[in-house]
Amino acid sequence: MPYEWSDTTEIKALHLWPYRSLPRRGFVWFIGGTACLIAVPLLAVMGSPVFWGLLPFLVLAVSGMYWALERSYRDAEIIETLTLSENRLHLARIGPRGKRQEWEANPHWVRVEQHKTGGPVAEYITLAGGPRAVELGAFLSEEERKQLAPELRQALRAHNQRT
Repeated sequence: MPYEWSDTTEIKALHLWPYRSLPRRGFVWFIGGTACLIAVPLLAVMGSPVFWGLLPFLVLAVSGMYWALERSYRDAEIIETLTLSENRLHLARIGPRGKRQEWEANPHWVRVEQHKTGGPVAEYITLAGGPRAVELGAFLSEEERKQLAPELRQALRAHNQRT
């Protein structure tokens, strides 16, 4: 699961991040393997003018794949942290390129709303109860959001019964 709960005596926290189907190690192997496989046909024309005609296009193809995958990694550098303390619920979202957004509310008034349809994604989760409603975990899969919503409700219920 691309989220985890951490619990101390006074603070409960939820950390969420996007799923990575291609880890960095796999990224290196993919780019290296692609470069090697593209270079195989070049061996037949090594030392001829055709080699120099093909080389820039092959380098451009590998560079394009590298750039696109690297851009995908940068765009998915999202971390959401939901902190539940005695009298405060705090959501911090660090988005791509370090953009930071924050939201706070009294945990006694926060509702976890799960929108089956009508949101940007199916099973869209929002937290309502502060100055505005905010989304949570829009980058998670539908199954993960279905599993997360009841966990959030349970954590808020347990917190409100404890205080």
